[in-house]
Amino acid sequence: MAIQGIILLVIFVAVLAAFGYIVRLLYRLLRKGVDEDRFGQWAQRVNSVVVFVGAQARVLAQPAGIGHFLIFWGFIFITLGTIEHILGMIFPGFGFEQIFGTKATGALSWLQDVFGILVIGSIIVALFRRFILKPERLKIDDPKARREATLILGLIFVLILLMYGFRGTAILMDPGEVSRAAAPLSHYAARLMSGWGMNLPIANGIFAWIHHLIIFFFLIYIPFSKHIHILGAIPNVFFRNLGPMGTLSRMDFEDESAEKFGISEIQEFTWKQLLDLYACTECGRCQVACPAYLTEKPLSPFRVIHNLRGHLMDERKRLLSAGGDGDASPQIIPETVTEDELWACTTCGACMQECPPFIEHVQKIVDLRRFLVLTESRFPSEMQPVFKNMEVNYNPWALGYASRADWVGDMPVPLAAEKKSFDVLYWVGCAGSFDARGQDVSRAVVGLLQRAGVDFAILGTEEMCCGETARRMGNEYLAQTLIESNIETFKKYEFKMLVTACPHGLNSFRVEYPQFGYEIPVLHHSEFLLDLIRSGKLRADGIEKARGAYHDSCYLGRYNGIASQPRDILRHIPRLGLAEFPRREKRSFCCGAGGGRMWMEETLGTRINEARVEEFLGLGADHIFVACPFCMTMFEDGLKAKEREDIKVLDIAEILLAACKTNTDSP
Repeated sequence: MAIQGIILLVIFVAVLAAFGYIVRLLYRLLRKGVDEDRFGQWAQRVNSVVVFVGAQARVLAQPAGIGHFLIFWGFIFITLGTIEHILGMIFPGFGFEQIFGTKATGALSWLQDVFGILVIGSIIVALFRRFILKPERLKIDDPKARREATLILGLIFVLILLMYGFRGTAILMDPGEVSRAAAPLSHYAARLMSGWGMNLPIANGIFAWIHHLIIFFFLIYIPFSKHIHILGAIPNVFFRNLGPMGTLSRMDFEDESAEKFGISEIQEFTWKQLLDLYACTECGRCQVACPAYLTEKPLSPFRVIHNLRGHLMDERKRLLSAGGDGDASPQIIPETVTEDELWACTTCGACMQECPPFIEHVQKIVDLRRFLVLTESRFPSEMQPVFKNMEVNYNPWALGYASRADWVGDMPVPLAAEKKSFDVLYWVGCAGSFDARGQDVSRAVVGLLQRAGVDFAILGTEEMCCGETARRMGNEYLAQTLIESNIETFKKYEFKMLVTACPHGLNSFRVEYPQFGYEIPVLHHSEFLLDLIRSGKLRADGIEKARGAYHDSCYLGRYNGIASQPRDILRHIPRLGLAEFPRREKRSFCCGAGGGRMWMEETLGTRINEARVEEFLGLGADHIFVACPFCMTMFEDGLKAKEREDIKVLDIAEILLAACKTNTDSP
């Protein structure tokens, strides 16, 4: 082994040892988080890595992701070539050809050569976008993050030039070492350098050494930079939530050792929530999908994760020191995350839908809200009467629970207490019971169920709030009280399925009630009504010609994947033309009511519902169709603000019933 090889070996081993030590510290820091089981379903987790890391499925969902795809795979191929070259310098004569054969090594060489130039092109485009075009998602208010991004892109650019340098000079020294087919661009680089009059061995060594030293620098620098996601993203995808999106954790109120509820210190997050902080690529996709951010609210999902990671790194010495667990930790609120940021969130899930490494933003925000509500009793003043009404009257409205079934009027609507056993429990929900427009929808649903001959019943005054709003507002204790009371009521009756017109109730019953030991088939009314149409029990015929657009509720389209069913119902109605919002289905834009925002004043920035109404007004339609009572309220309020009350907002059940009434032959 030559002296050069010995020196390189010493540096290589030292760098790997330092890198291993740093990774171990990062792992120890993760383990300071609360335990969480994310180790089941290994086959599905491996598949996630293949699809979302290897194939970069979420990255490629947007055109700009092509550049990241090329840089990702280019860096992998180039790193493999670097490892081969380093080992060849340490152990003269070593090459992958001895292990993998000539064809495989030639293919790898070609990939390194071609991806090198593709990465250079991608870096130029990335820098142009960042500094010239300046798209919204790259607007980051941390100058350190911008400097780091520029430094890393610049170093990768230099790395590739150096790679072509030492490959090209190697070809000039030994033209037969690598065929033109296996390294077309390196041969082109060799031709360019052939007239430079260089001392080829010295030039080759300089190119190689600088290249390898930059790689060594990367290994030490990356764990402390924004590019820590290179280490965190792959395991974060592996350990992602494989269940329904946005499911909140259940709090244990029977834990007598608990001194507080919710999260106020960084180590109180679970290890997976801390891993989320390592995984953030700072791509800004969550930011430009967030309705709060896009309407000038203080919340940016990216900034929350970025600041939490900074807080974690600032606290790492204390957390990793002997006895660090017992030391007081700085409060996350308001130093790292402000209350205005937390309460601006609609929990719409758009951030999580767009995030390439599957960061779970909503759980963190709700965990921090839980601390404010349950431990500090600190929350927006508008929420006080909402909580009180839920406790006393089991609904957010200031109306007595005894009037919950008054919307029925003279309609012959069967009660569960009278029937005991039936096929379908129609869950009316708070809006359907107390809000005037919600009551219209309830009567429309009942009219359709009766028209189709469905064996159903309602709970009437036995029905309580499903608890979803309280849960996302951070009042987990109140939510659990309501959930457990409803479960006891359900157990009194025999029914095959639950149907509701409220996506928030749907999500609670379908996804979160099983946490409390109760499972029953749950359908949204759009799913159930479509089944009735397809089975011939309902037939729509004849309305005046109209043109409308369907708005996807976040908790319907994004959280539960119900997007085609409401549209299919509308398509069954003759003479009804459909337009589409630009942002729709899983990428729909929130109405602004979720996460308890329905009950809070919106005083910062533009109102979210008005922004959505503006989008609708550009479609040239005269109806907005919804399948959520919250969306109904927000659109009607938004249209009033825009002085466009000529536009009608209808639930799909209302327009379907209107169409069915004209058909005297249908059931």
